Amino acid sequence: MNAHVPSTNADNTDAPSTGGGPLQARYLAFLGTITSLRPSLHRYCARMTGSVLDGEDVVQEALFHAYQKLETFDDTRPLAPWLFRIAHNRCIDFLRRRGIREQAESEAAAGEPDFTPPAEPVGPALDKAVEHLVLVLPPKERACVLLKDVFDYSLEEIAELVDSTIGGVKAALSRGRSKLADRPAAIPSARVQTSDEVALLRLYVERFNRRDWDGLRELIAADARLVVADRFVGQLVDSPYFGNYEHMPVSWRMTAGQVDGEPAVIVQHATAEGWTARAAVRLQVVEGRIVAICDYWHCPWALSAAGTVITD
Repeated sequence: MNAHVPSTNADNTDAPSTGGGPLQARYLAFLGTITSLRPSLHRYCARMTGSVLDGEDVVQEALFHAYQKLETFDDTRPLAPWLFRIAHNRCIDFLRRRGIREQAESEAAAGEPDFTPPAEPVGPALDKAVEHLVLVLPPKERACVLLKDVFDYSLEEIAELVDSTIGGVKAALSRGRSKLADRPAAIPSARVQTSDEVALLRLYVERFNRRDWDGLRELIAADARLVVADRFVGQLVDSPYFGNYEHMPVSWRMTAGQVDGEPAVIVQHATAEGWTARAAVRLQVVEGRIVAICDYWHCPWALSAAGTVITD
């Protein structure tokens, strides 16, 4: 993501915003229009990428790209399929960059002749636990199962979204559902962290909770990049990030944890029921220094879409 994407969240009173400046009225109108679609777009991108945090990054890229292309949009047509097509293409780009698509497709091609459609295929109401397993499918099958069995798009709409034919979509659905039918649900396994990574994550949490901003800066590279999702993209030094947390009008604390097996900082805020996980913060570490921080406070749907959220 390389652009400042303003928020679609109307409730900004308790948010660590970064003072990104005035927003274009047209962009605000666009974001207001798609607010109700945002969680669905995230759900789709999260399942396509296999990460609720990567999924949110892809959604932001897709929305900014859509805004840039508004002049080409035919406003006599529904907005949702257009946005889903852009998001789908961004997901495929993401998978290509990660080198997953070719490997998954070749593995699937080797096994496809052995698959027979089950008598009772998965769908149309895909179980939430099974929904997390679609990552085992090649991207086309993954997309078709999600779009049909989760979002209830028609075969014609799916064919347009994934640039295929109705016959191709039917075949992908049959293969994908067959592979998922008898597969047991599984909890994502945690990525193995080195002892230095664990120590750095916990030290970051400890100093953040103490509001020890000078101590935090000792852990962070001078040119560290900051992303406050839906608010700011730039260098940390150019943002009042720490100050905004210090003056936030709600009680909060940070803990070390995992989101679907990925190490992360979990931001909790105080509610009537006690401390509740509100958002995640992802740190990128290179040679013992934090070189990037991505804070998802403004995107609470990202954390709620996770299969597992673990805190120390």
